[in-house]
Amino acid sequence: MGSVSQAYLESEPVKEARSLISELCRQFYSLGWVSGTGGSITMKVHDSSIPKPQQLILMSPSGVQKERMEPEDMYVLSGDGAIISSPSPKPYPHKPPKCSDCAPLFMKAYHMRNAGAVIHSHGMESCLATMINPHLKEFRITHMEMIKGIQGHGYYDELVIPIIENTAYENELTDSLAKAIEAYPKTTAVLVRNHGIYVWGDSWISAKTQSECYHYLFDAAIKLHQLGLDWSTPDHGPIQVVKGVPSVDCRMNVSKKARLADSNCNGKPFTRCIVLDIEGTTTPISFVTDILFPYAQNNVGRHLSATYASAETQDDIKLLRSQVEDDLKQGVIGAVPIPSEDAEKEEVIAALVANVEAMIKADRKITALKQLQGHIWRTGFETNELKGIVFDDVPEALEKWHALGVKVYIYSSGSRLAQRLLFGNTKFGDLRKYLSGYFDTAVGNKREKRSYVEITDTLGVDKPSEILFLTDIYQEAIAAKAAGMEAIISVRPGNSPLPDNHGFKTINSFLEV
Repeated sequence: MGSVSQAYLESEPVKEARSLISELCRQFYSLGWVSGTGGSITMKVHDSSIPKPQQLILMSPSGVQKERMEPEDMYVLSGDGAIISSPSPKPYPHKPPKCSDCAPLFMKAYHMRNAGAVIHSHGMESCLATMINPHLKEFRITHMEMIKGIQGHGYYDELVIPIIENTAYENELTDSLAKAIEAYPKTTAVLVRNHGIYVWGDSWISAKTQSECYHYLFDAAIKLHQLGLDWSTPDHGPIQVVKGVPSVDCRMNVSKKARLADSNCNGKPFTRCIVLDIEGTTTPISFVTDILFPYAQNNVGRHLSATYASAETQDDIKLLRSQVEDDLKQGVIGAVPIPSEDAEKEEVIAALVANVEAMIKADRKITALKQLQGHIWRTGFETNELKGIVFDDVPEALEKWHALGVKVYIYSSGSRLAQRLLFGNTKFGDLRKYLSGYFDTAVGNKREKRSYVEITDTLGVDKPSEILFLTDIYQEAIAAKAAGMEAIISVRPGNSPLPDNHGFKTINSFLEV
């Protein structure tokens, strides 16, 4: 911005931001987030005429009664953190004004995440959540409605928040907070053990909403723990203790060094997460090729006709139009033009059916097809025309891993909806209680290294080698290994033969893992 005029400092955007901070601090005080002069808040002065990195920053002062702050008590900083305007001193017993001790940490969130606002809370829930197990470096929770309030997360996702160790002085946390932000690219918060939490968002509304959701989830985890329930598993069932197997709490209490070796101390990486392929791994290939694909292909027209006006189907059609346009440009065999939206419904559906049939025949792994197939299969499962099939060893293995505290995820070319339908409707019952999350081709092609790097970043493990990937496809195992994961190839009836000297461990049953 260059030099900032006094007129701009007194402008409405700046005045509104000042007032908003004092108002929010009064609200946060009532929630117990900023009591005892602790905690702080900062936000950028929104001005569409100024690039976000250069927008002015307002910060609350340090060591003051947050619920009694006035708009004129705020500090104004430049986009690079230099103080432009300071509040005037107040008479005794007020202390001389001082900018927030959190300023260096706030600036990391601004510079590393392009944040619009940052909240630092001393809420009791955020402290206790880090104290339940002093050895954990992360807080993890899944299958809670309020996870949906966290940017980039849904109900079925696992929320992972890094925990850094507290220091005697706030500014000494700066480096460890920056390292956590870098190591967890998906996170919008960092917990400080025995201290509190830093939360950021694109705007003050995003930061406030996420802060409320985080505190709710911490409170839920504490109460579940008091009840002897495991908040980090999908079903939030009792903390498991299996004869001859360490309990979940016991497993979490081992040191970071000890976790790098398995229970036999044989030097192998400790498996914290298992990622499973479906076709040819958990489920016979024939179930997909002989049952699911034909069902979708035979019911495309019926499904589109019955649901044509729905927002969901219109979104499916929009994706298919975009895909077909690209296919026509590239000369893909089987692609035919789709009439415009103004055309008769029957004409549009006929063209869609022709394209979908060609895509299925070519076994294309594309989002537009997989999303529609998932919606068609949902109808089949709801009407009991379809039933999910998994190998007999799968339920027992899932239950064993669950008892060990190992998180299990699915990564398939089928949509996340289709994955949930399959595991939620098997002859063994609903197996989703053993699954912590689902990945599909939205994270990338299954034969590309970057897809597994993205999964690793999402799961937030210390090392990629703490993730075990099980698949029947040699090229997928190669990609996972290139990303640093452990990989094992599943050999099942009907699977394609593997290359000679492929170099991977193979199993015929999950019970061998």
